[in-house]
Amino acid sequence: MSTTPSIRPADLRHVPAITEIYSAAVRHGTASFELDPPDENEMTRCYRALHSGGYPFLVAELGSTIAGYAYVGPYRSRPAYNWTVEDSVYVAPRSHRQGIGRALLASLIHQSEARGYRQMIAIIGDSANAASIELHRAAGFRMIGTFDDVGYKFGRWLDSVLMQRPLGTGACTPPGSANPPPR
Repeated sequence: MSTTPSIRPADLRHVPAITEIYSAAVRHGTASFELDPPDENEMTRCYRALHSGGYPFLVAELGSTIAGYAYVGPYRSRPAYNWTVEDSVYVAPRSHRQGIGRALLASLIHQSEARGYRQMIAIIGDSANAASIELHRAAGFRMIGTFDDVGYKFGRWLDSVLMQRPLGTGACTPPGSANPPPR
């Protein structure tokens, strides 16, 4: 099996693997504050909504196995936020520490810049999630702050860590037109 992930756009045939990866993250981790994993139908709805909005939604393959997935979506729904996206990156437990998250995030950043987005926000579940914090820091994100004790999961209070990275020219210039990037 190849040790270099192949990053490609996700499609509907990837939804079962995406569902399985996210289910493990919900059941065993604190990256997501969901308590019950969504089923494949809900994950299909999520994929379709993001795909139809023009947001990058990617999978990482090692050989023929989906090792992780990532996407960006709207940071907030109000029009002034149209140039800001929030990223999500999930890696299959068997594929941790193999550069999957790094490759997915780098591709998300590139594709988001190509679509005209100007800021990327990471909202990381659990301030003890050192791997995700370091992944984002290494990709050029800076620490913005922490919301202390805002989620309760696995019998303990969890923080949310906020990180941010400019895309393209960031806030140095106005958006290229009055129209936001495709959504």
